[in-house]
Amino acid sequence: MLGMVPGTLLAQVTGQRPAPPGMPQAPDPLNPMGKSDGDPIVGRAEEKQVIVRNTERQRRLIADTDKLLVLATELKLDVEKTDKNILSVDVVKKADEIERLAKSVKDRMKG
Repeated sequence: MLGMVPGTLLAQVTGQRPAPPGMPQAPDPLNPMGKSDGDPIVGRAEEKQVIVRNTERQRRLIADTDKLLVLATELKLDVEKTDKNILSVDVVKKADEIERLAKSVKDRMKG
C-alpha cells in the first residue's frame, strides 16, 4: 500500500477520485464555502450567533418566569377562594400550566 500512487488510497476510502493536478477540487459538502475552522471571519460569525442565541434564550427565560409569577399568584388567589371540600377545575388546569411552564424553563436553563 505504501507504493500506491498518491490519491488512490483516498479514492479507495471515499469512493471519490481526486481532481487531476491543476484542476479545481469539488467543494466539500460539509464545508461548501471552503472555510477552515481557524478562519477568523467564520469564528466571528459563530460568536455572533452564540451571542444572539444566548440573548434570545435569556429573553425567553425572563418572559416565562414573569408568566410563572403571574400564574402562581393567580393560583394562590384562586385556591384561597375555593372551599376546603371543593377543588375547582380551573385551579387544576392552572396548576398543570404552571408545571409545564416550569419544566420548560428548567429545560431551557440546562440547555
